[in-house]
Formats: sequence, structure tokens, C-alpha cells
Amino acid sequence: MSNQVIVLSEQELPKVLRFYETNKVTRNAPGVIFAAKIADTSITAYRSGKVLFQGAGADREAARWGTVTKVTPSGAKGDTLPANFASLSVLGSDETGTGDFFGPVTVAACFVRSDQIELVKELGVKDSKQLTDAYMQHIAEDLKRVVTYSVLTLDTIKYNEIQSRGWSQGKIKAILHNQALQQVLDQMHPVLPEHILIDQFAERRVYYNYLKDESSIIRDKVFFSTKAENLHVSVAIASILARVAFLEAMDQLSTKAGVTLPKGAGPKVDQIACQIIRKKGEPFLHSITKVHFANTQKALNLAYKK
Repeated sequence: MSNQVIVLSEQELPKVLRFYETNKVTRNAPGVIFAAKIADTSITAYRSGKVLFQGAGADREAARWGTVTKVTPSGAKGDTLPANFASLSVLGSDETGTGDFFGPVTVAACFVRSDQIELVKELGVKDSKQLTDAYMQHIAEDLKRVVTYSVLTLDTIKYNEIQSRGWSQGKIKAILHNQALQQVLDQMHPVLPEHILIDQFAERRVYYNYLKDESSIIRDKVFFSTKAENLHVSVAIASILARVAFLEAMDQLSTKAGVTLPKGAGPKVDQIACQIIRKKGEPFLHSITKVHFANTQKALNLAYKK
């Protein structure tokens, strides 16, 4: 099934609605102002001015009214994707927390059907790097009600345990991605995605080498790309859900620590970690941080400086 999207002005949109008026159907979904169904195409118009055409005649009908929108993200590296990839039914995955001294690593996978793409965009989905934490938390619950997803949280105690056994962050992430993807596929069964897209943190060969001892490895129809959140909304949503899970965990840890824990791994982190050592001791700090980060020693130096 082909999918095409055009963006129309306030003056142009009424022409489309009048043209398909006799084929109008009811479609109760957020942001939808009009829907119609002809023999080989479904037409859905949104409040934003976007019009989605789906079906065998999508290219023909979209061409009546305007130019199909295409987004080519700059700087993305990885596999070559189909030309219409952004309009396909895709299962995507992403992670966050790996660069933060405090808090867990969270990974999310999300499946978005082609007919849900415009809906989730109407709900506010963009690259999570373009959204504030508060906004992501605001839209996360609506997204969860629409899509099929899995979110995994690896807390710091477990993270430190497996990292001390020699697991690299790459291996940790690969296993979490693989598990999250499998969980979504299990929920979807027997439906299958047209493709799977992983936000690339390792080359394909390295990624699968990390998984060599796993009993179940997701390989079929898998693409890898950097900046994948710009290539398909499934990865953008996965990024949002992973981030929200990370933020929720950070709030809980901040309550335990008695201080708002900063994100990242900069000098402010060292100062807060120093305060925690002085108030609650080293073991407590280790329980809420990724111990192998250089911040641990920096905080110790500050805490015990004469």
C-alpha cells in the first residue's frame, strides 16, 4: 500500500474537502477534520493542513493537489532505506541515559502502522532532541494509548554489576534493544512490521557480535541508521518513551538522594555527587550512579579534599 502526504494552505484545503465530499466517511481520531474513501484510496485531512493519501491510488490522488513532502535528514549515516520509508509500517528503537552519571539506561521500541503516522504527528511527535522534557512527559501517555511499545529500564545497581563483569556499554545497549524489539514483536504477533529501524550506536557486524550468545536475535528486515528519529516516527516515539522513563527514574532517585540530580556528566554532576558522599556515603552514591564514569573519582577527590 502506498502512502503520500501533502501540506495545503488554508485556502487550498477546502477545495480537497469539497472534491471528496460525496465519499466522506466518519473517522474519530485526534486532529482529523475530514476523511473520505474512494475505490482505491483513503483520504484523511488534519487540522495542521496535512492530507494523507493511502492505498493503490495514493500517488495519483496526491498529485491532484500538491507536492509530496519528503524529509532528508542531514548527516545521517547507515543503511540505505527505501525511498518511501517514512510512510511505511515500521518498528523502531532508541535509548537514553548512557551518557548520564546518575540514573539508569532506558531503551524503548515502538511500532507505528502506516495509517497511524499522521495521527502521532498530530499528537506532537518530533525528534526528542527538539522537544523539552516537560513536553515529552505531556504527550507520552497519549502516544502509549495509540502505538504498540516496550520500555526497558536497566537500573544502576544492575548496570554496575554487569559492567564490572566486563560488559561494554555497546553490549548492554545491543541486548536491551534486542529484548525491547522482541517484546513488541510478541505483542504484535502475528502482524509483522515492514521494516525494523535501530538508531545506530554500533555497526551491524559489531551489534550482532554483541548478541552472539542470546537465544533469540532479531535480524529480519533490520536497518541501522544514525539520526533515525528523523527517518521514521517510530524511532522518534521510542526516543520520547525512553527519555520519559529515564526522567521518571531520575525523579525517584532525586527523592531518595534528597537533592535534584543533574543530568549528563559535567562539573555540576561532580559537585552534587560530592554532596551526596558527605551526606549519605560512598555506597549510596554507587547505588544511584554508573560507577565506572570518571565522575566517581572526581567526586571522591572533592569530598575528601583537605
